[in-house]
Amino acid sequence: MHAVFLKKGTAKWELFLVLNYSLITWLLSKLAYNHRYKVNRRDHQIAMAGPVNRRDKYPPQSVRGSRIAVAIAIGILIGCIFAFFYPRGFFSADHSSQFQSRPLAKSILQIGSTCESSERVHMLKTDLAGLSTKNDELKKQVRDLTNKLMAAEQKNGKAEKQVIVVGEPQKAGPFGTVKGIRTNPAVLPDETVNPRLSKILKKMAVQNELIVALANSNVKEMLEVWFTSIKKVGIPNYLVVALDNGIADFCKENDVPFYIRDPDEDVDTVAKTGGNHAVSGLKFRILREFLQLGYSVLLSDVDIVYLQNPFDHIYRDSDVESMSDGHDNMTAYGYNDVSDDPSMGWARYAHTMRIWVYNSGFFYLRPTLPAIELLDRVADRLSHPPPAWDQAVFNEELFFPSHPGYIGLHASKRTMDRYMFMNSKTLFKQVRKDGNLKKLKPVIVHLNYHPDKLPRMKAVMEFYFNGKKDALEPFPDGSDW
Repeated sequence: MHAVFLKKGTAKWELFLVLNYSLITWLLSKLAYNHRYKVNRRDHQIAMAGPVNRRDKYPPQSVRGSRIAVAIAIGILIGCIFAFFYPRGFFSADHSSQFQSRPLAKSILQIGSTCESSERVHMLKTDLAGLSTKNDELKKQVRDLTNKLMAAEQKNGKAEKQVIVVGEPQKAGPFGTVKGIRTNPAVLPDETVNPRLSKILKKMAVQNELIVALANSNVKEMLEVWFTSIKKVGIPNYLVVALDNGIADFCKENDVPFYIRDPDEDVDTVAKTGGNHAVSGLKFRILREFLQLGYSVLLSDVDIVYLQNPFDHIYRDSDVESMSDGHDNMTAYGYNDVSDDPSMGWARYAHTMRIWVYNSGFFYLRPTLPAIELLDRVADRLSHPPPAWDQAVFNEELFFPSHPGYIGLHASKRTMDRYMFMNSKTLFKQVRKDGNLKKLKPVIVHLNYHPDKLPRMKAVMEFYFNGKKDALEPFPDGSDW
């Protein structure tokens, strides 16, 4: 019967043990009680033979009932205790080993728990080390994906998704308070692009900014006037990208910081033998590494005279800040030009917006994605036919809006103060003839409008540094040809 429904460890089995132990204990108690009862009865008979008036304090029946109840209770209690400590039976062969195994099992559990904790900690440390090694790779992937995202958005024309790159969407404020985003975030510096250049820039740059000029031996004399003016002003953060060994040696002799690029057959051919315009086109490829390393660059041609530190006059709120070829406020900053076509009758007048081009020989670039994209676009167009002038391509990419079949560049731009960053047309046609304007001290003078650059550069040095008032007078407004 027991084999059918009584299994060790079940509730029925435990109840069965309790009842068995209780019954055994009760029987033992009963035998003890009978023996004690006989003894008491004999004593009671002897006592009854005494005085007549003596009574027993506890009647036999009452004592007997209470003792039976106590015996049963004790039997049940002892049975429960035995059932708890000996669930497999009091005479089981392995009861002692089970009893002894309880603290041993507890110790094993504790040891197992400790071992498991140690293994868990070791696994977590291993995972953390693995994640740390992948951190740089993930950062690089984020940068690559960000660039791909920008390219994809421009290619697909989904401008609204570019907000993800710039920041979280914002609510518009009250009327007259809303201002659009002007300053794009800087890219994450990537020193792996050019570790050697990175070390040089860390020494030369001031607040991650510096002037950069490209030069080969064809412009050595102008380069000398260029860095002489920089030294006179006291500008510390400037660098010459030497395109040949002759310029590198020349810079060494004159204590001018320089940098020689790694060999590049496509670039070196133009760099060593090209003229002024050809060399000017190389800067869009070379400057890219500076921006990728996280540095803002003030690109400078060598036909420029420095009279003040330009970094004291940079706004830094746009991707591109450039001097203008404009010769007055309208041409430099833009104006509404009305076109007249009499054949249209009533609609003969059409309004147009015009602005003189930015000068590609002097501009400031922040290390942003739009600025790098500008360099890429210009360099790509200049490397493919048909041949083009770098300044024309520079302005077309910067100003042409998006239209069917073309995605425009989303870059913010600022025109520099035309009197502070002065072109040579403004100087020779206007400033030198005006008594008040002659008192102004510009930041730079760019001899971009005249082919006789070197003598005019020396005249500018004489006029502004040495105070020679008639130094500019011998030159015509324009050129002789």
